[in-house]
Amino acid sequence: MKVRTRSAMAVLAIGALALTSACAEGNQGAPAAPSGSAGASAPAAEASYKAPTITVGTAEDSKGPAIEPEGVVKGGTVTMIDRDDFSHLDPGQLYVNTETNFSLLIARTLTGYKRTDKSEYKLVGDLATDTGTPSDGGKTWTFTLKDGVKWEDGTPITSEDVKWSMERTFASFITQGPTYIQQWLTEVDHKKAYQGPYDGKRLDSIETPDDKTIVYKFKTPHADANYAFAMGGYGIVPKAKDTKEKYDKAPVSSGPYIIKNHVVDKSIDLERNPHWDAATDPIRGAYPDKWRLEFGQEPLQITDRLMADAGPDQTAFTFYATVPPERLQQVLGDPALAPRLMKSPSPYGNYYYFNLDRMKDQKIRQAINYAWPSKQIQQTMGGPAAAALPTTILNENTTVGYQPYDLFDKTTKPEGDIEKAKQLLAESSNPTPTIVYAYNQTPVQEQVTVVIKSALEKAGIKVVAKPLDRKTYYDSIGLTKNEFDLYWGGWGADWPSGSTVLPVIFGPIADGAPNYSHLKDEALTKKMDEITAMTDIDAQNAAWMALDKEIQETITPLVVAENRIANTLHGSKIGGAEIDPQSWTVQPNRIFVKP
Repeated sequence: MKVRTRSAMAVLAIGALALTSACAEGNQGAPAAPSGSAGASAPAAEASYKAPTITVGTAEDSKGPAIEPEGVVKGGTVTMIDRDDFSHLDPGQLYVNTETNFSLLIARTLTGYKRTDKSEYKLVGDLATDTGTPSDGGKTWTFTLKDGVKWEDGTPITSEDVKWSMERTFASFITQGPTYIQQWLTEVDHKKAYQGPYDGKRLDSIETPDDKTIVYKFKTPHADANYAFAMGGYGIVPKAKDTKEKYDKAPVSSGPYIIKNHVVDKSIDLERNPHWDAATDPIRGAYPDKWRLEFGQEPLQITDRLMADAGPDQTAFTFYATVPPERLQQVLGDPALAPRLMKSPSPYGNYYYFNLDRMKDQKIRQAINYAWPSKQIQQTMGGPAAAALPTTILNENTTVGYQPYDLFDKTTKPEGDIEKAKQLLAESSNPTPTIVYAYNQTPVQEQVTVVIKSALEKAGIKVVAKPLDRKTYYDSIGLTKNEFDLYWGGWGADWPSGSTVLPVIFGPIADGAPNYSHLKDEALTKKMDEITAMTDIDAQNAAWMALDKEIQETITPLVVAENRIANTLHGSKIGGAEIDPQSWTVQPNRIFVKP
C-alpha cells in the first residue's frame, strides 16, 4: 500500500519537533529526550495515565452538541503557540498530526472521535448521522448526511460534495494525505486507475442516490472503513468552491471557525463560522469566540512563557511543544505547575529494525532482544517520566483489543538478560557476530548508542556504530540495499487497528517503503490479507494482536524501542486542555478561556 514513509508522530517524538509532512525527513532517528534523571516523578506520571478505550457509537451518540468540560465558559480569545505553521490546509493534503489536529477547527469528516470521558472515546458520525452501514460483507458502506450541516456561506453540504472530495484526492496536485479509501475503491496504484473529476470523469464506485446519501463500493471487504473516514485527510471540500491547488491556501470552512487572516509562518486568526450548528456536532465544543495562532517559537521559549504565566500567556497553550531537556526536572519538581502539566505517552510505535537481508539468523536476533538495555536507555532519555518500555509491536495506547505479551522478559529484566543472550548466541550460526548499527547523529543518540554498544558487547556481539546525518537518515535506512544490520524507525496507526500498522511495516519492499526490516514472507502476507478481509471487527482486532506476537516469536524482525512520554504545559486561564491519546497533540475541541 502506497502510504506515508513514516508516522508524523515519529517526527514529533524526536524532541526538536521537526514537523513538515508525514514523509518529511526532519530530525530522524530514535526519539530524543532529556538527559539527567526524572525518575522521582515517574510514579505520579504513570499513575495519572490510562490507556484510552475506543468504541463505536450509535446514531444517538452522533447527535450534538459535544459533551462540555467541567467549568466551561464560552467566549474570549485563546492563543496557541508553536514553532511551525502548517504546510497544508487542504483536507486532501493532510497527513501530519498537527495539521489534522488544527483542521478540527475548520473542517469536518463523515465520522470522527467523540470524547465521552477521560481516556474514553467513541467513533461517531460527524457530518454523517452515524458511523455508516456496511453491506455486501463489508464491501459496501452507506452514509446519510445530517440535516443542517452547512458551508461557511450558508449553502448545505451535500452528498455530491462528499463524493467530489474523495474524487479530487486522485488528482495529480494532491501529493500528500492518506490513500486507503482511494485504493479500496480502485486499486493500489489508484492514480493510474483514475485521475480525478476535473476532466468530467467520475467514479462509479461512489454513488449519490440523493443529496443526503452516499454509497462507497469497495473491491474487497473492509470492516473498519468507518474508522478510515475519520481521518483528517478525508475532510470535505465544496465542489462549487474547489480551487484545486489554490484551495490549500484558502479553504472553505465546514467547521466552527473561519480563517480571517493568515500570515504564513507567523500567525493565523480564526473567528466563528455563523453557519456551524453545535446541534449537528458531537465532537467540537468551539467555546472561544476567537483563536490566535502564533508561530516561530521554539519549545524552550514556549515552556518559559507558559511557566511564567504572565499577562496574555495565561490564556495560551501549545498544540505539541513538549517541555525540553533544560526544563524537565524543574517542571516536574514544581508542585505549582502540576495543575497545568499534561502528560501522555506516544501512541506511535518505535522500533529498532533488523535488516533481514543481512541478519539471517533468528537466534542472533533473539539474543539482541534479550540483551537489549531498555532500562539504561530509558534513564539516558530522562527516566520513566520521559520514556515508557513497551513490549509489543502494536501500541497499547491506540490498539483496540490490545493484549499484552512479553517474549523477551523486558518487564522482569528491563536492564537485559545477558546470560540468556549468550546462550542463544552459542546456539546460533555465529557465537561472536559483528553488527553494523546505524543511528541518527544527535547528542542524545550518541549517548544511547554508547549504552546499546556496551550491553551488546557484554553478550559477545561486536557493534560497529555508523552515524547518519539527520537530514538524510530515512533516505539512508530506506534503501533496500543499505549496508546496515540494525537501525531505528517509527510508525503510527492511522486508526486504532493493526490493519494500519502490520501490513504497512511488513508490506511491500522498495526504496523508501516503511518495511525497513525487508521482511518478505508469503505465509505472513496471506495471513495479513485474510485478517484485513475479516468482517467481524472484534475478531479482526484479536487476530492482529495474535499476529503481533506470532511475528516476534517466529521471525523476530525487530526490537521494540522505548516510547517517549510528552510533558506539556498550558496557561492558568486555559480550561479543557489535554493531550489527545491518538494524535499526541493538545486537541482544540474542549479548550475554553477561564474568566
